[in-house]
Amino acid sequence: MSYALTYSRAYVGVEAPLVRVETHLSGGLPALTIVGLPETAVRESKDRVRSAIINAGFEFPAKRITINLAPADLPKEGGRFDLAIAIGLLAASGQLPVKEVKGYEFVAELALSSELRRCPAILSAALACQRCDRVMVVAPDNAAEAMMPKASRVLCPTHLNQLSQWLHYPEKQQQPKRPDRFIEQLPSTELLDVRGQEQAKRALIIAAAGHHNLLMCGPPGTGKTMLAQRLHGLLAPLTEAQALELGAINSSLGLFNPKTWLLAPWRAPHHSASAVSLVGGGRVPRAGEISQAHHGVLFLDELAEFPRHVLDSLRQPLESGEIHLSRAAYQSTLPAQFLLIAATNPCPCGYYGDEHNSCRCTPTKVANYLQRLSGPLLDRIDLQVAVQRPSAAALMSHKGGVSTHQAVQCILTAQERQLKRSGRLNGLLSASMLTGYTMLKSADEQLLANAIANLKLSPRGVHKVLRVARTIADLEAVDHIQKNHLLEALSYRRLDMLSTKSQQI
Repeated sequence: MSYALTYSRAYVGVEAPLVRVETHLSGGLPALTIVGLPETAVRESKDRVRSAIINAGFEFPAKRITINLAPADLPKEGGRFDLAIAIGLLAASGQLPVKEVKGYEFVAELALSSELRRCPAILSAALACQRCDRVMVVAPDNAAEAMMPKASRVLCPTHLNQLSQWLHYPEKQQQPKRPDRFIEQLPSTELLDVRGQEQAKRALIIAAAGHHNLLMCGPPGTGKTMLAQRLHGLLAPLTEAQALELGAINSSLGLFNPKTWLLAPWRAPHHSASAVSLVGGGRVPRAGEISQAHHGVLFLDELAEFPRHVLDSLRQPLESGEIHLSRAAYQSTLPAQFLLIAATNPCPCGYYGDEHNSCRCTPTKVANYLQRLSGPLLDRIDLQVAVQRPSAAALMSHKGGVSTHQAVQCILTAQERQLKRSGRLNGLLSASMLTGYTMLKSADEQLLANAIANLKLSPRGVHKVLRVARTIADLEAVDHIQKNHLLEALSYRRLDMLSTKSQQI
């Protein structure tokens, strides 16, 4: 007797392919064989399933059993197939009603005692079940994750006996309570905590309003990291579609957290991170830091301390908003539309260009340190700000300035204008869309032409300037880019520590 059970295999970044768990019972000596490229954890499932079935009071078929995980060319890993295999065996042997089983998807690991245990990538599977209009059966620990899609139908039995009872008597089934949707309170991210640094705070607001990448360069202790951390409080909550997309990524890594469901992600890897951990990859491609920062912020502190080849691996994702991972047997495309915020010292000792401390580095050391930041990478950063040590008067001043609440109101108003005009934020405008939304007067065009010649801006750099100028105009609720908007945008391309290093060293 044969029985086939369709099972949704979650695979982040692409459509979730369907894996069919096919069970075949035949005569001959009792044996259980699993085929279809199972890895070690999947091959070991036959022992877990056997113990779970027996301990649940069912009869394990004393026949030759073949479990086929189709398609055969897709490698299978993890314990997530346990429940589907057990249900397939019970249905094929007539111990469960086949008609009732066909409307469900089973995704859970089985304990030897027949209890259901949690497994990763449940949200992706829940989305696939929702598209197929099927009921999903998961462990109770995965209930909150499986219930995140609003239209999902989920069952969360504690053990195999309870699931059997629910399949025999559907009227006894109990769907878990849908979790509350709320935004976890952020730690202190008040802009008023930062004294001085008005230009840097202005750059933060522009970066958050238009999705512009930002680099801050300056001596240690000037507040670069503190400023970057304040950016998280300026970001708008995620939309439902964005939260589902990001949640599927975190779910595939076993990092899903319902408390941060609608909170824009904030990722801050250490400078010792490898290229694979940053952009993703591995023998079986997995999402990296840039995909976990999708629709949020990737903060790279001590940027120049990262190996150059690691930083250069960000160039393509910064441009396209996704990362293509290719291996001998795997090809994956993962979303990676993140906002890059970086901070760096200008030299190894940190005091090159500081007005109050003398630099101890030789010109060669300074040049080598700055060369870790390649020109193509810097060209992809919209805002480049030199952060200097604030004066004693600024540090001791109790004057207010712009609060986080005031900044958020300005940002939301500017983003509303952008979305109404083009359907996307200015930092994400394509080159063709940019032309129609950044028309300049003749005098301003000449000003931009002179800046291109003096600053040696690349075509990409020119587009970055226009996008930033468009955001500045939106923050001031102005329909057309004016001279002051263009001049401010150009000022963020003049980072003396980097753009003029060849003349100073």
